[in-house]
Amino acid sequence: MQTPSQESSAQHFSVAPMLDWTDRHCRYFHRQLSRKAWLYSEMVTTGAIIYGENLPRFLGHNKDEAPVVLQLGGSNSSDLAKCAALGEEWGYSEINLNVGCPSERVQNNMIGACLMAHPKLVAENVNAMKKSVKIPVTVKCRIGIDDQNEEESIFELLQTVDQVGVDGVIIHARKAWLQGLSPKDNREVPPLNYDLVHRMKQAFPHIPIAINGGLQNLQQGLLHLNEYNGLDALDGFMLGRAAYERPYILSEVDSLYYGQNHAPISREKVIENMLPYIEDHLQTGGKLIQITRHMLGLFHGLPGGRLWRRHLSENAYKSDASLEVIQQAYQKVRQEQERMELRA
Repeated sequence: MQTPSQESSAQHFSVAPMLDWTDRHCRYFHRQLSRKAWLYSEMVTTGAIIYGENLPRFLGHNKDEAPVVLQLGGSNSSDLAKCAALGEEWGYSEINLNVGCPSERVQNNMIGACLMAHPKLVAENVNAMKKSVKIPVTVKCRIGIDDQNEEESIFELLQTVDQVGVDGVIIHARKAWLQGLSPKDNREVPPLNYDLVHRMKQAFPHIPIAINGGLQNLQQGLLHLNEYNGLDALDGFMLGRAAYERPYILSEVDSLYYGQNHAPISREKVIENMLPYIEDHLQTGGKLIQITRHMLGLFHGLPGGRLWRRHLSENAYKSDASLEVIQQAYQKVRQEQERMELRA
């Protein structure tokens, strides 16, 4: 039985790990919107950590991001154990093994979704990491790859990682086609099979299982936390691009998922909270665009949203870009909103 301190991201709402997107600046921004959501690093390969010369680049994060999960890519048990231990030292809340990325680049190194064909190796990797850390170790996977039988492949994977005491599994409810589909197509073309994920929960009721894939909002995700088509409820759910492209939906996570009764933070307050963080980043040689690129969707669907996005896109990349760019962008939003109010 897990204690609250041992709970994994599979028992919570989380924002999916997304390569080139969920970096430390993105996570700090998302944390302003939700205090409870579990956040993920981008996938970091074991080689980058072990043989790289810049650990802060790959493992650095702000303590205010917690709870935050370090997602590792690799298949060598010894290397994964070393990197998991480093992740724990650097203050991550959980270690997650990527068994879902369909990119050809990672396939060539036995990383990601290709590991669905090697469930015993996945279990060995999980076991090695669990022996090296005290924090939870989880797996993020697909329901299968290529011509695998979905039911058989995901059942076998869960069965093997269950034997080594995995702390949770996040299942992207699509197959990954490693030949013939791009990573983008692999997020959209293979059909979703939500029922299968729920059947796996019935087969392994003691494993925390969260669902990912195709969910566009919190309400869709919450459906899976209850009986679904007569099948057992899941323990958590994960949003990816929907949360990144429309980040303000994260402001409802704490109330809808965690029962917090405080009002959602305003967009204006989010900007206010980000300014000191951005200023520190600029003073240490960082670029404004490195942070604002994650904030482009803050006013998505609202009057002035396009003006906000355009002003940041056209100005934040400049070498002398300062906080004034953000303030100007917000002023354009306010002016547009006032104009709309007058028309009404």
